[in-house]
Amino acid sequence: MLERIPLEAFRVFDAACRHMNFSRAGRELAITQAAVSRRIKTLEDHLGAPLFTRRGKNLELTAAGERLFRRVRASLDYLEESLEPFRATGTQTVSIAASGAVSHLWLGRRLRDFGKAHPGISLRLLTSDAPADLAAESNDLVILYAAGEHPRWNLTPLMPEVLVPVAAPEYIAARGINVDTVGIDEIAGLDLIDYDRFNAHWVSFRQWFQQVADDRRRPRFAPRYTFSTYVMAMDAALKGDGVTLGSLGLIEEDLAEGRLVPVGPRRLTTGYGYYLGTPRHRTLSNEATSLYLALSGDRMPQTYGPLPA
Repeated sequence: MLERIPLEAFRVFDAACRHMNFSRAGRELAITQAAVSRRIKTLEDHLGAPLFTRRGKNLELTAAGERLFRRVRASLDYLEESLEPFRATGTQTVSIAASGAVSHLWLGRRLRDFGKAHPGISLRLLTSDAPADLAAESNDLVILYAAGEHPRWNLTPLMPEVLVPVAAPEYIAARGINVDTVGIDEIAGLDLIDYDRFNAHWVSFRQWFQQVADDRRRPRFAPRYTFSTYVMAMDAALKGDGVTLGSLGLIEEDLAEGRLVPVGPRRLTTGYGYYLGTPRHRTLSNEATSLYLALSGDRMPQTYGPLPA
């Protein structure tokens, strides 16, 4: 049966494939040529197919051998990579998890700056919009979209969620929009760039219009584009394709550098925001604490309440 094949046989097979010589494979593994040959024969018997063709001292892989070698090499590479975090290399790894929007728009450049300032710390970023991935306690730090509390993480506020329509200056100029006085009805008639709500608490244009407009004057609208991710919607706005909802804290650099401009005076503070989380039941390493302080503005880890409106 396949499940009874000794794992060592695959390591021997891998060495034989790389060297195409049983003697050299044996020297690498500190076993004899005869032992290599026996293990390859055992593997072929289990699989019911020849893996090598032998022409004198020369070896060639059969078609079945080629397929198996690709799979074995991929599996061994994966195992080697998985062991890296456990090896004492002198470099400490800090893992942080964040959503796609936070990673792309806010966190990525801050991690690069931190990495340059701390060359002895290795950073691992998990990007996911799935709450279970973000809140996994295997992460050292996490940035959560929340209302201020979490059962497994102490939360430090980074920024409240304040949403405003934004567009590139080129789009605003082409449409002749007066961004200071444009009304809700006019915004509804622009090329709106919307996004799917992956989280029930996320706000897209439908909820934004419902909350900022007078109930008797709620405009009808149809998005020009709807993307599966917030990052794609924001990229389209930056390219001048239309108007999307900007979370002011996430796009502060784009606003400061003029790549995006608020369209209209209406702002919506949702009551949610982005929080930097530290595990409640585990002490942070010195390296993780350094990253925490860099991202939180040098505030020591503690539990905070909800963000102010």
